[in-house]
Order: sequence, then structure tokens, then C-alpha cells
Amino acid sequence: MLSAPVPGPELRPGWAAEPKWDGFRALVSVDAGRVVLRSRRGTEMLPAFPEIGAGAAQLPDATALDGELVVWDAAGRLAFEQLQNRLQRRGARAVLAAGEWPAHFVAFDLLRLSGTDTTGWPYRRRRTALESVFAARQLSAPWVLCPSTTDPDTVREWLTWASVGMEGVIFKRLDSVYEPTVRGWRKYKVRETTEAIVGAVTGTLASPRTLLLGRFDDSGRLQYAGRTTTLAQTTSSTVAGLLAPARHGHPWTGWSVSAGWGSRETLDAALVEPELVVEVGVDVARDASGRWRHPARLHRARPELSPADVPRLAPRPR
Repeated sequence: MLSAPVPGPELRPGWAAEPKWDGFRALVSVDAGRVVLRSRRGTEMLPAFPEIGAGAAQLPDATALDGELVVWDAAGRLAFEQLQNRLQRRGARAVLAAGEWPAHFVAFDLLRLSGTDTTGWPYRRRRTALESVFAARQLSAPWVLCPSTTDPDTVREWLTWASVGMEGVIFKRLDSVYEPTVRGWRKYKVRETTEAIVGAVTGTLASPRTLLLGRFDDSGRLQYAGRTTTLAQTTSSTVAGLLAPARHGHPWTGWSVSAGWGSRETLDAALVEPELVVEVGVDVARDASGRWRHPARLHRARPELSPADVPRLAPRPR
């Protein structure tokens, strides 16, 4: 089952809400001792997460769960980087990683229970059955039951959890069945408005396609912080008139920038003089250095601001 974005976090009558986790969406199934852990795209992930396979002995046979694979750090914050680093581990290295950065499966839906297909049940019934499995089997790590609520005050409280890496809220209709390819759920992502400095662009200076954004670190060096979504044509033209080619000594000279968080592909970027400040909307997903993992949305240029007015690039607290 997939979700479609909504502009606000209002919980409507007849709907339930769940926290949106910063991890990997995954499906896990157990059949006669055989455990399958697959990503939403069908990639087999069990070799990288042996603790999930070991924990499957707690589940009823012929059962399948939908959920999110996550890693928490010692301070209780979601650690997406550590989760992603574990994907490449196999064998003894995967076992060692499981001890250092154990993964948990946050279960939010029940697709099969002891051989019974539950996808045709309404969400309300599936949720009750999922809670019963956790209670009857006394499930413990790596299994975590995702919270669910019909209380708007609880939703508002969840939206204050951004500091621990909670991305937002998922809304599910209480009477909805589970349809794997349908965007029947709704999602609201927490976003904030802030400023950044344009250090480079993709496309050309005359017609920038995206902006590569920077912020100064505590030592005064301009560091890469993220990039924008693709600019509309009118916005591109406006921003182009405010950009200047980079002079000698640009702090990013010789750097390569990844095409996406965790991607090995690099961008073909043109450096610009790092003097234009822009206002952007960003979500709460950041890496350990403070960079935005997801593209920022450009709100407007702020030529009246100085680069010194932009917040510093702050590493995530440890």
C-alpha cells in the first residue's frame, strides 16, 4: 500500500494516524521456518540484517508483516546513515554490524496471519489483529509495534518529534482494505523554512535547473548542504539574473557532488560566486554532517540578506 502527500496534518473523522519513520519500507514473511525480508522494490535484505531472521522465530508461522526497518542510535534518534551502511554487509560483517547498530522492524500492518490472507480486512480489523499478535506472542526486539491513534492531540504531539528523526505522519482510513499498488494512504511530512547560500547550479548560469546549496561550518568554510528540486522556468529566469560566475578560489573548486543522497553518480555543476541567499523549505531528514538528505523546495531569492545571515551547518547532536 502506498501513500499520497497532503498539505496539512489534520486528522479527519474515520481515519487513523501513525508516525512516519525515517527508515526502509520492508515486508517480512515467515513460512515453515523460511524468512523473507524484502524492500518495497523487491530487493532481498535478510543477508544484511541477520537479527531480523533470528527474531522471526517469535512470529506465528505463515505470517506476513508490512513495516519500516530502522536503526536507533544511543540517544534514541533514528540513524538512517547507519541503516544504509548496513545494506552492504554480509556474513560475519553483517553479524558484527547487527551487534553495533541493531535494526528493528516497526510493524504497522498485518498482511497474513497463520495462513489467512488479511489484506481484504479493513484497517481497523487488521490493526486489532496486529496488536493481538504482539500481546499474545509477547514480541520483543527486533519487533516494534508502530503506534496508531484517532486522537488529533496525539498527532500534534508526534509532530514535535522531529528532533529524533520522525519525518511526519501517515493517515489511514479505518475501513480501507490493503491494496499493494494503490496510494490509498496519506502522508504529511514536517517541513521548515530556512536559508542557504547558492554555491553552484546544474544546467547553465543563464538557465539553472537546480541550485546547489551551502552553509558555513564553524570554521568558516562553505560546505555543501543540499540541492533544490527542479526550478520552474520563470523561477529559473529570476534566479539567473541574480547569479555571478565564480571567481578564482571558489571553496568548492575540484569538488564533486553526488546526484542523490547515497548515490555514486555525480552532478555536472557550474560554480557560481557564493553570495546569493535563498529561502527554502526542507524536511527533517539530515545526515550526521547536517546536510539535507532530500531536495529542498525553493521559496524565493533573498538578495537583501548576506551569506553571514545564513544559519551555520550544524552536525547532528551525538
